[in-house]
Amino acid sequence: MVWWEIVGWIGSLLVIISLTQARVLRFRVINLVGAVIATAYNVVIEIWPFAVMNGVIAIIDVYWLVRLQRERHDAQVYGVLEVPSDDAVLQHLLESHAPDIARFHPGFSAADPAPSASFVVVRGDELVGAVVVRSAGDGVGRVDLDYVTPRYRDFTPGEFVYRDSGVFASHGFRRLVVGGSPATEATAYLERVGFRPTADGWEREVPTAA
Repeated sequence: MVWWEIVGWIGSLLVIISLTQARVLRFRVINLVGAVIATAYNVVIEIWPFAVMNGVIAIIDVYWLVRLQRERHDAQVYGVLEVPSDDAVLQHLLESHAPDIARFHPGFSAADPAPSASFVVVRGDELVGAVVVRSAGDGVGRVDLDYVTPRYRDFTPGEFVYRDSGVFASHGFRRLVVGGSPATEATAYLERVGFRPTADGWEREVPTAA
């Protein structure tokens, strides 16, 4: 029974750890594992109220994990709004998450020349990200910011901005570029939204607007 006591403590610890997670997907995964372990432990020692409670929690976690995975690429769930560079909502996002933005985009500054195109990504009434593109001249748009809030860091809401290439063509862009050497996780995302590696970074052609 000593081993089962350890198992029970592990399950409880995982449930507690899950509550400290800002990322919604990570929270659900850790909470599910903890709830399943806690359910098994309480069944073995026959504490049925807690077994049922944790079992229901596990079912709820599975439901949300399936739903989140199903909706992560659904344009009916995520929306994109093009906004002016001085838009209050965009500025609020940039100011509220300034330290986090500096961590992932150290070269970005809201004080730089006004961007040619700015977008915010929403999920319902929740602001989940922003994409800022500045002109580099000769039809080239430099992606200076492609940011996701910590809660949705496990998802890629920025992809909904790139789905409609017409918004970039309307600003006179023929190519989009991302400089530097992104992390492995970021390169997978860039490939998924149409960028390809070049000698100077990453590049994506913009189809001519119809």
